[in-house]
Amino acid sequence: MKSYILCGLAALALTTGCSRTTMKIKTQPYPVARMDTAVQDDYHGTIVRDPYRWLEDDRSAETAAWVVAENAVTQDYLAQIPYRDRIRERLTRLYDYPKEGTPFRVGEYYFFYKNDGLQNQSVLYYQKGLEGEPAVFLDPNALSENGTAALNTVTFSQDDRYAAYSVARSGSDWVEIRVMEVATRKQLADKIEWVKFSGASWGEGGFYYSAYDAPAEGSGVYSAKNEYQKVYFHKLGTSQAEDVLIYEDRAHPLRYFSGFVSNDNRWLFIVSSEGTSGNEILYKNQTVPNAPFKTLFEGFANDYSIIDCVGDTVYVLTNDGAPNFRLVAADLGAADPAATVRNVIPESENLLEWATTAGGSIFAGYLKDASSRVYQYDMTGCRVREIALPGIGTAGGFGGKAEDTEVFYGFSSFNMPPTSYRYSIADGTSTLYHETRVNFDVSAFTVEQVFYPSKDGTRIPMFLVYKKGLKRDGSNPVYLYAYGGFNISRTPGFSASNILLLEQGGIYALANIRGGGEYGEAWHRAGMLEKKQNVFDDFIAAAEYLIAEKYTSSKKLAIAGGSNGGLLVGACLTQRPDLYCATFPMVGVLDMLRYHRFTIGWGWVVEYGSADNAEDFPYLYKYSPLHNIKTGTCYPPTLIMTADHDDRVVPAHSFKFGATLQAAQTASGCDAPILLRVESEAGHGAGKPISKSIQEQADIWSFFLWNAGVRELVE
Repeated sequence: MKSYILCGLAALALTTGCSRTTMKIKTQPYPVARMDTAVQDDYHGTIVRDPYRWLEDDRSAETAAWVVAENAVTQDYLAQIPYRDRIRERLTRLYDYPKEGTPFRVGEYYFFYKNDGLQNQSVLYYQKGLEGEPAVFLDPNALSENGTAALNTVTFSQDDRYAAYSVARSGSDWVEIRVMEVATRKQLADKIEWVKFSGASWGEGGFYYSAYDAPAEGSGVYSAKNEYQKVYFHKLGTSQAEDVLIYEDRAHPLRYFSGFVSNDNRWLFIVSSEGTSGNEILYKNQTVPNAPFKTLFEGFANDYSIIDCVGDTVYVLTNDGAPNFRLVAADLGAADPAATVRNVIPESENLLEWATTAGGSIFAGYLKDASSRVYQYDMTGCRVREIALPGIGTAGGFGGKAEDTEVFYGFSSFNMPPTSYRYSIADGTSTLYHETRVNFDVSAFTVEQVFYPSKDGTRIPMFLVYKKGLKRDGSNPVYLYAYGGFNISRTPGFSASNILLLEQGGIYALANIRGGGEYGEAWHRAGMLEKKQNVFDDFIAAAEYLIAEKYTSSKKLAIAGGSNGGLLVGACLTQRPDLYCATFPMVGVLDMLRYHRFTIGWGWVVEYGSADNAEDFPYLYKYSPLHNIKTGTCYPPTLIMTADHDDRVVPAHSFKFGATLQAAQTASGCDAPILLRVESEAGHGAGKPISKSIQEQADIWSFFLWNAGVRELVE
């Protein structure tokens, strides 16, 4: 490796003053991936070959050996980037500041999460009253040697005596639920296993949870299809084998179910869904012996979310007849509660994203052009006031109990670390509670929101974050990120990692494309099923806008996204490979013909459609990233990222995509690297230790900047 010069004393930044190296990084030969040309499927008369299907078996020795060889090629390439270690060192310093979450009250205690700086997992603290001395309540760092055990959920019993917490290991969606006594921190013997997409929802004397049957012997724990989720009730002090089955549906194996009760334990609810959007709600009166479940809201065309139940009145957030959502109330004591539904907070021109109750008030969070607005209402829906927020950003919290006189909320933005406030319900006064102090100057950066036209003329918002004084001359490295699916909104948030890019004169761009929830259900539906191409068009248009407006050039522009965003990057990579200097499909859904055959992939059929359906297959096949790689096309430098314990989007997607893309790139005679980075003891992303996050981000920034033409950095 050739030496390089470090000049200056400031934080890492692009340099024009240091002497330049002409070093060229060599990519080692890709591991040979066996092609099984006999594997093919007939999709409604179209024959589709799948030569790398053997890579779907993540338990085979052949797959394991191939992954090891791929990682070796990737690490060899990354190790040749001369400033990779410097970037990791700078990221370590950027991450190293105390982080404290918004507090919440449980009886006489206040709980909050805190990270001293570089702890792999944040620690849950508690204290008596707001002036008490904080003490560790639960430290997940003590649950594993390498920080790969993470707290998933923590819920408290109705009498505030017990805490049920779920732990995920190595990033898996499988969790284990344990119980502690709050006052003494005594660990109880209760242990619940094979829980997925569920925490503990407390009732009288125990809690409800949702679980699957234990995987069959020899099946893939992290890849096998999950079916027949069931709702159980666990009584404290008993074994899981004694838990009572509350609800199951043998006729519908591919549905999610969750159970919970009203605060007075009178009403028991079951929420059922067939995927990631649309659900129905069942209910029954527990004071009536042998009462059956009845349907409160029939599924699965709309979304319904219960936010509170006071006596017989249930408050529900829904998009039924309201694409931007509304808050309604219904009378559970009526013969037909659905007939009693009335508006509490009607639909407005902005998205009603969430609602909570506390102290006899309703707090409603809206999105206006992807930025938070929060209002306080009384329980009849009469607006009390708008809550003044610090600026463009994201607010959350505001939850509490009926007797509370104050609530806490948090606020953050791209250039504002998370900050906590106390809010007086009676007079609307906000008081600063905790301000995060970082070890770098956030005032050096600015946030701009722009709007650009997509291919069909739709107006799309995009946030741009950069260092003040930036020149629009086409020379700035831009990292363009988006998600675009599942009604999920991407809003302003703080990232210490992004500071490194900004310090170097780069731009972080977040495009709020269709498929998300930023403008309600209509925005979502405009980017799902047969309209999914709109999402890719929106993202491509964002890249074209950034180039046309001279924020950057195609030689300096990278695109990135994770999960559904990984699909986005994969599709845009195959459709417009000329636009980017680097691409990062992370834990992506890349095989659109077989995604529904693994773990809970079936739950995404409502969003994507299924290749098993003759009407869905043509559009899925047309954009599926795996099936649109073409020999003869030179693809840009690409770092495909996945993890060995990802049981949400199984790594087979990335394996098959990587093998296919490498083969096409080689056959086309193109030398731009196509690399596969497989993280060990990690999953889809949640709960990843800070140590792994820092190394991962160092690899991302190194790969991006090097392929954007940056050859030297200054310190």
